Amino acid sequence: MSDLFKYLQERPYPGRGILLGNLPEGQRLCAYFIMGRSENSRNRIFEVTEDGIRTKAFDESKMVDPSLIIYHPVRQVGDKFVVTNGDQTDTIRDFLVEGKTAEAALRTREFEPDGPNWTPRVSGVRYACGGYQMSILKAADAEGTACTRNFFEYAPKNGVGRFISTYEGFGSPLPSFHGEPVQVELPQMTAEEYADVLWNVLDADNKVSLFVKLDDEIIIINKHQEV
Repeated sequence: MSDLFKYLQERPYPGRGILLGNLPEGQRLCAYFIMGRSENSRNRIFEVTEDGIRTKAFDESKMVDPSLIIYHPVRQVGDKFVVTNGDQTDTIRDFLVEGKTAEAALRTREFEPDGPNWTPRVSGVRYACGGYQMSILKAADAEGTACTRNFFEYAPKNGVGRFISTYEGFGSPLPSFHGEPVQVELPQMTAEEYADVLWNVLDADNKVSLFVKLDDEIIIINKHQEV
């Protein structure tokens, strides 16, 4: 089992990352962060909505292209909780509302059209039972001619979480995450403590925003709004 904080500290550019799991005392944890290299990607904040959060331009005058970077990362759908790195959040929500599955929703989507990186779409769905699913849609080859879809399902286990991100680190093109979501140990901490530690282990130059949810408590940190 990996040390989440050390894992992130050793990776200056995991891109966008999702963490789901349960603390030793049973609280349900979710975290999502975004990073950026370009001015356009870094010009973002998380903003609370009635059913979750959305990304928003910090300075609207500097927004060049909103596609792929402005979306709803988190949405509550009935007793289900959806977190993703793109507008597939809405696709999953629509399918769940219709009584369909997240897998069916994601079979209608593929990786992002930003070749040669072909950024993967990573998603997580937490269910009322405490269990959760994670997935990654990524290019099957360097040309982006086909999509590989991997789905993973986990029963709740106290003190254990799973982490998945878009990238493994820097590169040209950026290397996509590979393998199963990383199993990580989740120590017993408060939401504020998790937010503080996660924010501090993310690369100072590349981190943009962080969302942490522990049961019903939510904490958001935006680099542009730090005091």
